Amino acid sequence: MVSGPDSSFWSGRKVFVTGHTGFKGTWLSLWLQRLGAQVTGYALEADSMPAMFALTRAARGMHSVIGDVRDAALLAGALEAAAPEIVIHMAAQPLVRKSYADPVGTYLTNVMGTVHLLDAVRRVPSVRAVVVVTSDKCYENREWPWGYREDDALGGFDPYSNSKACTELVAACYRDSFFAPARHADHGVALATARAGNVIGGGDWSRDRLIPDFLRAACGGDPLDVRNPAAVRPWQHVLEPLAGYLQLAQRLVEKGPVASGAWNFGPAEQDVRSVGDVIRQLAAAWPCPVECRFAAGPEGVHEAQMLRLDSSKACSLLGWGPRWSLAQAVESIAQWHSAHARGEDMRQVTERQIESYCAAER
Repeated sequence: MVSGPDSSFWSGRKVFVTGHTGFKGTWLSLWLQRLGAQVTGYALEADSMPAMFALTRAARGMHSVIGDVRDAALLAGALEAAAPEIVIHMAAQPLVRKSYADPVGTYLTNVMGTVHLLDAVRRVPSVRAVVVVTSDKCYENREWPWGYREDDALGGFDPYSNSKACTELVAACYRDSFFAPARHADHGVALATARAGNVIGGGDWSRDRLIPDFLRAACGGDPLDVRNPAAVRPWQHVLEPLAGYLQLAQRLVEKGPVASGAWNFGPAEQDVRSVGDVIRQLAAAWPCPVECRFAAGPEGVHEAQMLRLDSSKACSLLGWGPRWSLAQAVESIAQWHSAHARGEDMRQVTERQIESYCAAER
């Protein structure tokens, strides 16, 4: 059986999460609350409507600070006031196509936001572990048919992907310059980066993402135009990488520099599938028919066609591994949004899915 987050470790721990109002941040905040952690979040207001953060009442079980990671002084003040032991940095501009429209804003958020956070960590003595979340797209994509490993070259064709590669370099620089593993006894901080695959799950209404676009088409009775159906991605339910972040953070606290560095968290090989495959699975699981129109090839801006991750390091050294197949992930999305359509309590629905995930075996 794959190991998972340890409630005896997390209970009472002070955790600072950036990006807590977003899709991934909401799932993580609720999970941490269930584990008994004392959570402080720092992020902009949720930018989707509806917003999972509001629907699940996630703010009720944590201290929520609304702020921009580009505001160095505000961020530093929030971190100092929280006095956390663990920092999980997820705040980001997360969309490839938006990065073409606003490259400067993308770099300011993803790169300088990380600089602001890590520089603030230097001045908060309570911090012991930092997980900086980047992306599977941080690699120099060579359209390989095999998975990228943590020591493969960084790159990024588009501003989003490139900004995530830059974020990796920033984290490595701060680790070498200020949080060096060899001097861990002096500074006490262990720093790692986490690179996840394409996350999917209930509660994501972001613009220009595959699953939310499907949901909007389904709810509006409109056809869905799929712009790049042959593109292959490492799809995984959002709880998969979040479990990895939690296990990594625990290892950083317990083992310090042994766990520092970069880590991949991707799906099983059979779940590295095309965009078209994912949409067909979701359409089959959806309670009513949805017309899907597949483009002949990529449209508009450049996007990678093939992307895989090799997660053997995390599987071997952290005891982490995928618990839900792509089919299970897709089914959980249909169940989550069907429950929302019925007016159910979405915090309870989300917590039940977390419980189901934790009970699953590899």
